[in-house]
Amino acid sequence: MSTATQEAVHRPPPADPAQYRPGRTITRWSPEDPAFWRSTGKRVATRNLWIAVPALLVAFVVWQVWSITATNLQDVGFGFSQSQLFWLTAVPGLTGGTARIFYTFLGPRIGQRRFTALSTVVLIVPLLWLGFAVQDTSTPYATMVMIAALCGMGGANFSSSLANIGFFYPKQEKGNATGINGGLGNLGVCVVQLLTPVLITSSVLAVGAGQKKANGSETYLQNAAFVWVPVLGVLAAVAWFGQNDLKVASTPFSRQKSIFKRKHNWLMTYLYVGTFGSFIGFAAALPLLIKTTFPAYSVATYAWMGPALGALARWAGGWIADKLGGARVTILSFVGMAGSITGVTAFLPAGSGRGSFTGFFLCFLAAFFFSGVGNGSTFRQIPVIFRGQHLKGLAEGTPQYADALRQAEIESGAVTGFTAGIAAYGFFFIPAMFANFSVTSAMWGFVAFYASCVVVAWWFYARPGAEAPS
Repeated sequence: MSTATQEAVHRPPPADPAQYRPGRTITRWSPEDPAFWRSTGKRVATRNLWIAVPALLVAFVVWQVWSITATNLQDVGFGFSQSQLFWLTAVPGLTGGTARIFYTFLGPRIGQRRFTALSTVVLIVPLLWLGFAVQDTSTPYATMVMIAALCGMGGANFSSSLANIGFFYPKQEKGNATGINGGLGNLGVCVVQLLTPVLITSSVLAVGAGQKKANGSETYLQNAAFVWVPVLGVLAAVAWFGQNDLKVASTPFSRQKSIFKRKHNWLMTYLYVGTFGSFIGFAAALPLLIKTTFPAYSVATYAWMGPALGALARWAGGWIADKLGGARVTILSFVGMAGSITGVTAFLPAGSGRGSFTGFFLCFLAAFFFSGVGNGSTFRQIPVIFRGQHLKGLAEGTPQYADALRQAEIESGAVTGFTAGIAAYGFFFIPAMFANFSVTSAMWGFVAFYASCVVVAWWFYARPGAEAPS
């Protein structure tokens, strides 16, 4: 390989290291160059990753705050029906999924540092509004819906965060890096479900008057929102001063929009709807599902466990997929999810039978685990698929190879964000299905969908002679 060709594939970083300091824009970035990665790249990428993780985690807290808040509204005097409460938990998924699509293309264009700081600080607005609204039981339902819609913006941060972080890492470490970012970010779901029941009992943290429950005890629902306001301000400042913008990730929409012509964008979106859509939808619906189906059991005690397991399993899923191949792990996750949800239906109350909460809950934990594994493996598949498609038939080291590799990276980042955007609608549709159909009917619909995902993953990505092995 000639020297000129090597530079076309792996451009060396400039001698001046100042651009790699916190808060700077990086103009040259070569993670596939082993020498650069060891000397500079890994350190800078790690710093950007570990600033992104807590910002994404708290964004998920904002996105999911209604999953617990809604379970307490009737107790303090709000006259909303069960169906209305399910809709309040669903609305953030609708706005979050839609905003994710835009964030996918805006994030890399604006830059990781700028966009993380901006998208984090704006979440203070819906939290302040929520904190004041829950203190007044005459707050109209339409106002609550508007607040829930704005809280959905927290879920949009996921697409921009993962699309940007992917640019920092070499091919062999993308699965692990996105697994850490996405998995620990997803922990925001269990954090809000674990801490909110504790926070709302504290008069010390309260800003404003408490709300009386029917049993005479006092609660402070505003704490679920107000506590996170200063945290968001600090995280936004840390991102602004501590992260970097990658010039290589600043891509015009004209080069990203090509993903809408790619068949594998739509196929991977379908699969990710099955994994992440299930994870986030079940996380949103489970607290109310426990309260309405097994009212003798505490939502605060159990609801957070499933999202925690799923979030940690995502990290494991990315790592395992790096070793065994993404498609195989994805198929395993869908088989596991189908079996788990079948088990959930078997333990639901039916007729005069009271069902089994233990069986119901353990099967739900298994569903969360397999969805998390699938979240990690599908995101590992995407860069592998698009590299394979773009580099097919090209000789390594040629200018054409370098151009194709660059376009593959651009499209992989865009597809990662876009699939995450569409899959986020699971947050909306799963609670909405429970609001409009019987729980059993909804569960069997999920099982049928998972079976179709197994077929898609096997045919296109895992079988011998598959079109895009990954």
